[in-house]
Amino acid sequence: MKAGFLEKLIGRLGKIGPEDVQNYLLRLAQEKGFLETVFNAIQEGIIVTDSSGRITYLNDAACELFGMDGEDAIAKQLDERVRGLDWHALTHSGGPVTRDLEIFYPSNRFINFYIVPLMIERRDSADRNSLEPGPATAARATTEQVGYAIIIRDITESRRTAEKTIESERLNALTLLAAGVAHELGNPLNSLNIHLQLMERQARNVKGKVRDELQHSIEICRSEINRLDSIVTQFLRAIRPSRPQLQPENINAVVEETVRFFSAEIEARDIVVETELRSDLPLLQLDRDQMKQAFYNVIKNSFEAMKRRGILRIRTDMDESHVRASFIDNGGGMSAETLSHVFEPYYTTKDRGTGLGLLIVRRIVREHGGELAIESAQNKGLTLTIRLPFKEQRVRMLEAGDRESKR
Repeated sequence: MKAGFLEKLIGRLGKIGPEDVQNYLLRLAQEKGFLETVFNAIQEGIIVTDSSGRITYLNDAACELFGMDGEDAIAKQLDERVRGLDWHALTHSGGPVTRDLEIFYPSNRFINFYIVPLMIERRDSADRNSLEPGPATAARATTEQVGYAIIIRDITESRRTAEKTIESERLNALTLLAAGVAHELGNPLNSLNIHLQLMERQARNVKGKVRDELQHSIEICRSEINRLDSIVTQFLRAIRPSRPQLQPENINAVVEETVRFFSAEIEARDIVVETELRSDLPLLQLDRDQMKQAFYNVIKNSFEAMKRRGILRIRTDMDESHVRASFIDNGGGMSAETLSHVFEPYYTTKDRGTGLGLLIVRRIVREHGGELAIESAQNKGLTLTIRLPFKEQRVRMLEAGDRESKR
């Protein structure tokens, strides 16, 4: 139906028979159903509100993006259904507005939120005397805002692709520095080690308390040299991880072996480690040493985040395509701000941390084709989940003779 037709129809209701009104209403219902079918087939979310922000229509894609029930959301304020949405900031300009938003429910996604005012041209009663469509008289027409149309696009993949590109460029820049840094630091560290050995030999000729003091100073120097060497090694491993040598491995055995490595620290700090390892997990193609390094860094981080008598729960499980290893601690957790920087090189909240541990974990997991996810809140502990793919044989190649034998 052409624009303005309904207004003319309303103006002539008293002169139209019941059958004609019924036919017009049936036609309107059919067109409404057709438009809803079209809108629900669109991948972008579509929301229509009135001028005060009450929802008058939303399609299936919008319901899925925001975790809303379509019927329940109608006539509700949009900013009540989408917590954290600043309705005033989006509508105060009076014209189209586009914003990129991050949403956390029902899942963490990035969306582009495009909102445009809906304007309707009203005609006075003098122009409604005829049902025949005709040109509108500009002098008798007024424009009124009746609501807003909102188009929502899921830009999560493009946003994450851009983030990966930026991260790759950043790591490439660090790689260019790595060789020079390692060389410039490596030679002085080796020289210091040699001279400490010479000093230690000379210290043996000194008697009494002076000898003990010299030996103590030498041990401190050697410890700091080892720490510097460890930082350089971790830095190189983080930005230039060696290609994994994949072999069929039982992930439960790798977890248990890593936990045993911490047995002395677990006892000294009175930490409880609870393991819930699923017994029927398939073998995974892993580099055992690299995956042990990843698990070591995760467990070490959990221990450092917990006080004495903390609890770390380690669980393994699987779904249709991945094996999951989850590490759940009851430490101090992370704020949203800290969580957003957790994979940045040298970002750390620890006094003696290097800020490379989780960066190494993510690189190792990615080299194995896996995924890493972290969930945390301030003072509510942290859950880190590693998902690693396993392959099933879905195609069996037949020998050439098999086809001949079936003829």
